[in-house]
Amino acid sequence: MEDLTPRQIELLKAIINEYTTTGEPVGSDILDKKYNLGVSPATIRNEMVELAKKKYLKKEYFSSGRIPTAIAFRFYIKNLLNEKELSTAEEVSSKSDIWDFRKELHQLLQHATHSLARRTNMLAVATTSQGDVYYFGINNVLANKEFWDLDRARSLFERFDEFRFWTNILEEFEKLEEGLLFMFPDESEPELEGMASVFGEFSTPALKGAIGVIGPRRMRYEVIIPNVRYFTELIESAMQK
Repeated sequence: MEDLTPRQIELLKAIINEYTTTGEPVGSDILDKKYNLGVSPATIRNEMVELAKKKYLKKEYFSSGRIPTAIAFRFYIKNLLNEKELSTAEEVSSKSDIWDFRKELHQLLQHATHSLARRTNMLAVATTSQGDVYYFGINNVLANKEFWDLDRARSLFERFDEFRFWTNILEEFEKLEEGLLFMFPDESEPELEGMASVFGEFSTPALKGAIGVIGPRRMRYEVIIPNVRYFTELIESAMQK
């Protein structure tokens, strides 16, 4: 896969799992103690250096540990992630949250963002090509340490007031042949680095839109992705009725 050896892939998976759980930079000692990698701490350190050279890891200023980059998370989602399949009960419950509002787009998207936020514990947002914006779950975002920094939280919420922020999401879908849209701000947007978003697109002949979640880069993609995909399909189906 890509330019990584099997050992590096196994190590990267362990690093992402640990970082997703703790939100802290990951060091070789904790990897050696918690994960059965079958190599010495020295080998782990050397491989982490190689992963950093390949842009999969970056060093935090005040820690000896390293954190996964946007490149690492894209690789993980594409090649290593095991999605948690939604149960029939979960699908029925999600549908019941919004189906009664299928005749009225405003209420449909309003209830969809409420439900998606509850099911993912993230900030759920939706937008349409008509310029409408819906969001719910700000407290979910603020519960994560990445957003305890006031400037970072302010930078995120200021984006919500920028029309270009929302139109850019819809424009990004034009570059995709299919599937979900993953957005990872990087070093070019330092005030938003460490964040991520996952969106699905819904459309009719008269309208396009997107629904998804925004949160820390270490969000639980195995839960987030199937929920975003299902709500996208639900909304598109409801809009046809």
